[in-house]
Amino acid sequence: MKQSLGAKTLAQPTPVWVIGSYDAAGKPNMMTAAWGGICCSKPPCLAVSVRAERHTYAAVMARKAFTVSVPSERHVDEADYVGMVSGATADKFAVTGLTPVRSELVDAPYVEEFPLVIECRLLQALDLGAHTQFIGEILDVKADADILDAEGNIDLTRLLPLIFSPGSSKYHGVGPALAQAFSAGKKFSG
Repeated sequence: MKQSLGAKTLAQPTPVWVIGSYDAAGKPNMMTAAWGGICCSKPPCLAVSVRAERHTYAAVMARKAFTVSVPSERHVDEADYVGMVSGATADKFAVTGLTPVRSELVDAPYVEEFPLVIECRLLQALDLGAHTQFIGEILDVKADADILDAEGNIDLTRLLPLIFSPGSSKYHGVGPALAQAFSAGKKFSG
């Protein structure tokens, strides 16, 4: 029998994304966010939720752009740190030694050392209560060549992205592929 845990943010797992933006002074900033995911196929869009009091919120609203840099397992410490402090009081790039790269497509920086980057133009901002959900139209995805398979697709076992477990507040990695999507379930088609 299942036990009720109440109305909580316990969807499992959530991605660990680092959101890049330029603040009002033009300083590159980044913050860790775990409330996000793909939200539309055409046009390709993702959604990420940010609290209005966060330094990143004003930057994204003003510049109408942001990036998503996906850290690998080897950057768990950096990803955790940039979610713990505010860009209003700390230069997170300087402290972590990570490198900001100016996007050529949107008015936001991304993290050079992270193997996967998504550049987004702000399409909508939806006030949901404690968070505002930024809907970003994906203008480009950049990936390090060593995380791609022979067909040019992202291989999760090479990317080694971080995932977050709400509730326990723990970071996890991903395991090997279990089955081919849109194929494994065919046995039920008759």
